[in-house]
Amino acid sequence: MEQNKAITVYCASSPDAPEVFLNAAYELGRELARAGFGSVTGAGRTGLMGQVVRGSLEAGGEAIGVIPQFMVDRGWANPQMTRLHVTADMAERKKLLADLGAGAIALPGGLGTLDELMDLLTQCQLGLYHNPVVILNVDGFYDNLLRQLEHADSCRMMRHFDLPGNLWQVALTPEQAVSFFL
Repeated sequence: MEQNKAITVYCASSPDAPEVFLNAAYELGRELARAGFGSVTGAGRTGLMGQVVRGSLEAGGEAIGVIPQFMVDRGWANPQMTRLHVTADMAERKKLLADLGAGAIALPGGLGTLDELMDLLTQCQLGLYHNPVVILNVDGFYDNLLRQLEHADSCRMMRHFDLPGNLWQVALTPEQAVSFFL
């Protein structure tokens, strides 16, 4: 696989995620592989993360994982990863996740996903990250976050040009999300 021919996917590792999100994660992994992209994830074995990996591998793609040592020690690493990068801590993991991808897609997720997404958007705003960032708004999951960002803009807490289309794109399907990288 050529350098940076992979897309970073931020998403939940929760095994209790609703099926609509699990299905979207699996389809995203498949769509990335079909388009010739590897998937870079946090190397979790469960939840949406596990489904992205499964979809990527079943479609013949590469699954690259980035995980801190303490998570490996707890047995959380997905053994199916094509490549596994083990980091010292969460900060190093977050940096490597961003660096390994030619862009990023955020599927539904919890605090970790939101942390990664907001950190990446902040880097975009500061001119430190120049790759596409796509919010995959499956079943309206990100509607409230997108409204909050619009509200921050209307309160002049953000620069107007930081809204969708400049810092990030919004997709409704895995196919649409991948199309931003073609």
